[in-house]
Amino acid sequence: MKLYHGSTVAVRKPSLRPGRQNADFGKGFYTTSNPEQAERWAHIKQEREDAPRAVVSVYEFDETLLDSPDWNIRQFSGADEAWLYFVTDCRKSRGHDYDLVLGPVANDKVFTTVNLFESGVLSAEAAILQLKAYKTYDQMSFHTDRTIGTLRFVEAYEV
Repeated sequence: MKLYHGSTVAVRKPSLRPGRQNADFGKGFYTTSNPEQAERWAHIKQEREDAPRAVVSVYEFDETLLDSPDWNIRQFSGADEAWLYFVTDCRKSRGHDYDLVLGPVANDKVFTTVNLFESGVLSAEAAILQLKAYKTYDQMSFHTDRTIGTLRFVEAYEV
């Protein structure tokens, strides 16, 4: 399967080092199967960093590895209560021991709902009701060198 990563440079050798500790699924290397989502992230990073370019790196990933008994994988089928609590824990920099995490990405609208839940304005039930109304995109985050090493760089393109 093809995976995409938005940045300001071509990322030929993905790494855990530059990742943020308090991202949706914790510190990791984030990809998506949706090129438009990666392009949006590349533009967001370009604006945040005042960078001259927005770049999407493309990788091949052997999805049969998702069935590997050697990998500790957490997969969310949607923005449900388990996902909500996992994201809020990760954003508080609470670690986890997963090699790979798959699930919805918290876009701007979803991010606002998660923040309202975190601050106590919304209950978990109310947040889930709001989350179900939003279109979400997928993300796959790699959290160990072993899993990142399975990504095969294909190309990078500027957007």
